[in-house]
Amino acid sequence: MRLKIKFAITSSLLVILGLYGHCAWSQSLKPSPGSQSAAGLILRNVPTAPAMETSDQLQALDYIVAVVDNEPITNIEVNILAAMADPAAAKLGRSALLQNALENLINESAQLQVARQLNIQVSAEELQQAIDQTAKRNKLSVEDLKQRLLAQGVGWERYRAQIKRQILLQRVREREVISRIKVQDHEIETFLQENSKTQPGKNDDINIAHILLSVPEKADADEVTRVFNKAEELLRRIKAGEDFSTLAAQNSNAPDRANGGQLGMRNPEKYPTLFVDAVQSLQVGGVTGPLRSGAGFHILKLLERKSPNALPTSITQTRARHILLRPGGQLSQDSARAQLAGYKIQIETGKASFEELATQYSQDASAIQGGDLGWANPGMMVPEFEKVMDALQPGEIADPAISRFGVHLIQVMERREAPLSLRDKQDMARNILRERKFEETLKNWEREVRGRAYVEYREPPQ
Repeated sequence: MRLKIKFAITSSLLVILGLYGHCAWSQSLKPSPGSQSAAGLILRNVPTAPAMETSDQLQALDYIVAVVDNEPITNIEVNILAAMADPAAAKLGRSALLQNALENLINESAQLQVARQLNIQVSAEELQQAIDQTAKRNKLSVEDLKQRLLAQGVGWERYRAQIKRQILLQRVREREVISRIKVQDHEIETFLQENSKTQPGKNDDINIAHILLSVPEKADADEVTRVFNKAEELLRRIKAGEDFSTLAAQNSNAPDRANGGQLGMRNPEKYPTLFVDAVQSLQVGGVTGPLRSGAGFHILKLLERKSPNALPTSITQTRARHILLRPGGQLSQDSARAQLAGYKIQIETGKASFEELATQYSQDASAIQGGDLGWANPGMMVPEFEKVMDALQPGEIADPAISRFGVHLIQVMERREAPLSLRDKQDMARNILRERKFEETLKNWEREVRGRAYVEYREPPQ
């Protein structure tokens, strides 16, 4: 069986808890406005409810504030979610933060009940895989992750429950919202026609690299001149052909120096106006500077300029193979993972070849080709499979991975750049148009779900 779904643009992974999975066609399946993931607890030093209140105060806060179709929401849950809010939202005041948190929990509770009605589930193995990926993404062991959470006042079971909750929310939104989004053929044709006429403009996304030479706050004129002269010298060396990223790593005082000073592809509105104005007339690859800011002197290089809706001229295709085991009967998911882990060792030690083991044991139609899945565009494999595949280098074999089809042992054989066909462009255009419609469709669905739910607000105990 070919693991094929509709073509997708998957330049970024779906962020569930900042770490898990991606949608079948959208760059990002966005959470409800104002919602906050459990991963925020380990990615930011946010104050949690236990840090805000004493143990006795927390016990006093433990009462029901609302009921959604017989599902209670407690005041502690509201306080914890409010404490996890973006620091920028603090200006709203504590009362508004608590109200927003309560409304978000009510909406999520109503959506989770839809998930239960549709029998959408998260297995123990899927939950553990998500937690493992969370730890790996944050360069921690699972035990280190536990300790980090405990230090921030978050119990392990509460964290596991929140991970599971967010996965369920993602799945029910994916199932219910995506099916409602329709893109007509004439919309695709119009998009492609407009895209072919697109010219570089002020609203194009840009990727800038910079070198920052800091100027101390109380620097005298001589010190400022010294730093400026160093910046001038670096600019001269870059124009003479020296590598920008190497000089950034050696000289920049910015934290991104290890990345060659790259600030990333983003909309001009998310860059300092000083930078945007300076690179506006530059060709890609051009450099400019030194520019003075409050931090010091900057040298800028324009790495890339692209219209947000511009389609690429080529696409990266991956040729992979796999061995698929389908748990059931006498074969549990854990046993399947252990069996595939054993196959991996055999392959890596030269005791067996991937092709031989796939032909003999894989429970997929690709077994007769030694597990070879052929050349695939981004989005042709289910998200769980593609995420693992995309992280591999050619020749590399991943640890056993779980998808909706079973447990896989995946190896990337090779990659190549291929020109986009007209069909590919049409599929890409359809995905971009779907993403444009997603936010409004999600809000409409959330309003419908909330409107069908019975919500009872409770007064605090006297």
